Amino acid sequence: MTAVTPQAHSDGRPRRSAQPRSRPGRGQWTGVLFVTPATIGFAVFVLLPLVLTVYYSFTSYDLFSPPQNTGLSNYRHLAEDSRLRQTYINTAIFCVLAVPLNVGLALLLAVGLNRKMSGWLRVAIRSAFFFPSLVGLIFVAIVWQFFFQTDDGIFNYYLGLAGIGPVHWLSSPAWALPSIVILDVWKNVGLAMLILLAGLQGIPKVYYEAASLDGASAWRQFRSVTIPLLSPQIFFVTTLYLIGALKVFDSIVVLTNGGPGDSSRSVVMYIYEKAFQSFDFGYAAAVSVSLLVVIGIVTCLQFWASRKWVHYE
Repeated sequence: MTAVTPQAHSDGRPRRSAQPRSRPGRGQWTGVLFVTPATIGFAVFVLLPLVLTVYYSFTSYDLFSPPQNTGLSNYRHLAEDSRLRQTYINTAIFCVLAVPLNVGLALLLAVGLNRKMSGWLRVAIRSAFFFPSLVGLIFVAIVWQFFFQTDDGIFNYYLGLAGIGPVHWLSSPAWALPSIVILDVWKNVGLAMLILLAGLQGIPKVYYEAASLDGASAWRQFRSVTIPLLSPQIFFVTTLYLIGALKVFDSIVVLTNGGPGDSSRSVVMYIYEKAFQSFDFGYAAAVSVSLLVVIGIVTCLQFWASRKWVHYE
């Protein structure tokens, strides 16, 4: 039998035999298999529409004829569109009203539910506040139309008992947007409450015991212990609800359809009207890109500001 000797380098050192490349194991292919559907879904339903939206924003496209390149004309029209400015103002007002009310009320409810109470009562209260989050918004908005009616609505009925005249909730430019905010808070406060309640229950009791030994009042404990330790959950809920408020659409369509006039029309509703009523898909795409930029800027500012008040253990 002939022995196989390793080949030597030019300097006399023996050369190591080449190691075979390792092939992907079954576990690696399993991971790829699980990731593939999500990757395909992201590419088809998120990445591709985003690329097409940016492309159509530089064109004139009505869905029935090939898109025609128009350069930056759609974006120049953005600065001249007074209706678009009004929709951005409406959306900003909605965010300023809805987000603090949602987060603030959810925090108060979470703190109240975190106190000692019987098990069935805690479950009943949680279910009562969380149930609206499970109901379809279109159905909820239709029901709330009856609450907001001027003549036979529940709200005006109780205002009448208090000696207050009827309020034109949905037909008054001053009250249309606040009415939508009321519906939004009732619909979404339950989810924020559960997220904050879970965060409260994760705070160790030893911090409160130490604060009590130092003579801290209940308000001081809430301000110096609860808020800092709950800040990650507050930041998450605030970011989630702010992005949702910037995209508000369905409740406005059902309750006011953007009226009266343009007093409650949001940016997303304006995009819908331009695309599917006026068939001006090019301009609608440009407005969509502008909204995407606004959401990106607001989100980046939130993350930048969070470094000053969000505390992670």
